[in-house]
Amino acid sequence: MELIERNYKILENRMVEQMNVSFNDGKSLIESELDAGVINAIVKPIVKSFYKYWTDKDARSGTLGQIKITLDSAKEILMNGDRSKEHFERIINRNFPIYLENDQTDRQCKKNHDKYIKLKDITKRSFITQVEESILFLKVDEDVKDYAELSRATFKTKEKAYEALKRQLDYNEEGISIVEKDDSILKVPVGKNLILKVLRKGFELTKQKLIKELDQIFN
Repeated sequence: MELIERNYKILENRMVEQMNVSFNDGKSLIESELDAGVINAIVKPIVKSFYKYWTDKDARSGTLGQIKITLDSAKEILMNGDRSKEHFERIINRNFPIYLENDQTDRQCKKNHDKYIKLKDITKRSFITQVEESILFLKVDEDVKDYAELSRATFKTKEKAYEALKRQLDYNEEGISIVEKDDSILKVPVGKNLILKVLRKGFELTKQKLIKELDQIFN
């Protein structure tokens, strides 16, 4: 129990830190796009205020909620002692609606859109993978003090760590591509092109940073 709580805290701190970095990168990217004059002066302040509210309020609280439900699901599965597929699926199915409710893309999408079901399925598969990987982290019983040590103890090799990272990145890529191909799924009234552009650039930047960090951890 004590080791699980230790690992939980290390992982939670890491996920919150990553969230803050992503939001700061997003703010910088949207400021850069706005300063480049890609949208007119009337729409610009609307988009800017929307994004500021989204990152300061809605997205932050939602992402924190996702972090908690992911880690709590993994902890419950691990501590229950029941390793059956049925037990895992029960917890996933019970907690996924909470995860989905806090998902930022889901909050901005029309639920009656014909692509929504596919997007929802991708979000669920991403949640399942995050819970599975969190279980691996929480199980570590070696003497670790930070996220780098916890990662090395969890995956053992850079190749296995990269495979885990790639699974998450692929789900993100799949979700973004759906919205890019048909932005009518978005509920936002203005600045869709700008938001999608920032979303794509933000994802690519996050991917580069995560791969670089992984290289540093395993070198």
